[in-house]
Amino acid sequence: MPTLSVILITRNEEANLADCLVSLEGIAEQIVVVDTNSSDRTLEIAKNHGAVIAQPTDWPGFGPQKNRALDLATGDWVLSLDADERLTPALRSEILTAIHHSAHVNCFAIPRLSWYCGRFIRHSGWSPDYVDRLFKRGTARFSDDLVHERLIPNGQVAKLENPMLHFSFMNYSQVLQKLDRYSTASAEQAFAKGKTSTPLKAVLHGVWAFVRTYFIRVGFLDGVQGFALAISNGQGTYYRYMKLWQLHQEANNRNDHYSK
Repeated sequence: MPTLSVILITRNEEANLADCLVSLEGIAEQIVVVDTNSSDRTLEIAKNHGAVIAQPTDWPGFGPQKNRALDLATGDWVLSLDADERLTPALRSEILTAIHHSAHVNCFAIPRLSWYCGRFIRHSGWSPDYVDRLFKRGTARFSDDLVHERLIPNGQVAKLENPMLHFSFMNYSQVLQKLDRYSTASAEQAFAKGKTSTPLKAVLHGVWAFVRTYFIRVGFLDGVQGFALAISNGQGTYYRYMKLWQLHQEANNRNDHYSK
């Protein structure tokens, strides 16, 4: 019978982790948690659910960290989750069926239904949000991206029907915190790849992100949250390009200083 390992990376996830792990009951033969310097009850919760725990001292980025968790998995199949994601009973049943009857499929994409400050978002480019998460061990690895990492599967990818629940943003403080962290990481990643920016480019990309979310992807159908999401997408994009421009300014200033 095929076995399933579930892998997670964490940092201070005590508010999310218990509900995530409870949603795995009856499906996971192994739970792997790779933690980064949690100072709350994250590790205690993971231990209470029998997880295999690793605590590397460095932070290499989301992609490499998930590969560390993957290297500890022993199941025939691997399911990668974030601590703020939940499996529904219908999805658990579908996953079990998939791994027992999938002779020619190495990877399954799972749709996500994401929560944003009071409601599940069903438009705005967030639904259906298919993510490659369930795969035969040894047939996929995660990209080395610092942020917005992706699974790179080998072979055929099929889609499951039942969504996982993603409690991504519970309040607007979380929105602002993640916006700052992710725009910084994205700018650093773009800078490392040699990409450039200008203040004008930051403004234009920010405006376009709002228009695309709210109008083209009909975010207005998501009510007040759809409008707020479009604004935060615009802000995140604007700050990402501004931070990239600032990184180049700082690099140029250092070069000018050392050339004198």
